[in-house]
Amino acid sequence: MRVVVCIKQVFDPAELKVDPSTRLLITDGVSKKISDFDKNAIEEAVRLKEKYQAETFVITMGPADAMRALREALAMGIDNAYLLSDPAFENSDTLATAKVLAAAIKKIGNVDLVLLAEASMDGYSGMVGPRLAALLNLPQLTYVRSIVSIGDGKIVVERDLEEGYEVVEAKLPALVTVTKEINEPRFATLPKIMAASKKKVDTWGAAELGLAKEEVGLAGSAIQVMKAEAPVMGRKNIIFQGELQQQVEELVKALVKEGVLKV
Repeated sequence: MRVVVCIKQVFDPAELKVDPSTRLLITDGVSKKISDFDKNAIEEAVRLKEKYQAETFVITMGPADAMRALREALAMGIDNAYLLSDPAFENSDTLATAKVLAAAIKKIGNVDLVLLAEASMDGYSGMVGPRLAALLNLPQLTYVRSIVSIGDGKIVVERDLEEGYEVVEAKLPALVTVTKEINEPRFATLPKIMAASKKKVDTWGAAELGLAKEEVGLAGSAIQVMKAEAPVMGRKNIIFQGELQQQVEELVKALVKEGVLKV
């Protein structure tokens, strides 16, 4: 069995600040990391490797410094890594990103299972997985909290629902997006970090993936982000007056109206 994990390197949200004059995020000097949910996808792939002797691959699309994220995935136990990097990929939306990932997965070949997180920490659109499944013509199993079994050309999973869960089965090959509840990602040991630093990681650009520049980047995108800024935060400074019981009742009504409390 061959398993591919798609991951994304993002700015560490703990270090991000907002410029109060422009409401734009300040990213200069902010370190990058693997999107937290992606580590659950990596961990699940490594567990499948340990349980089913699967061969595992990790791919990411990004600049050259995304190599660090791939090295970390290798240190966690993934077998092979590929960096998808090309100036033509810049400003790709979820559709263009899915095209690049799909081309890489086809190039790897004979893939039985594609794993992604339910969403990335930055965009949180949750659209790359479904778009990728459509491009690869694979059944998609989203919001998976547990892989119950794999065998006889099928996969059985538990899908997380807001008020419960459902057990579903699909034929392989398939694409699965996982939730953070599926596992607890392991920490890489120092020997494995050292070994991962010596592993070969190939870089594939548009030419290696057989993609025309018109298919990726801004030209190949269906959506263009015009601006992203932090919302203006402020207090309403409401003072409730009257007897204590009356103040409490007014407070509860206000909280219900704002959606903080449910009745």
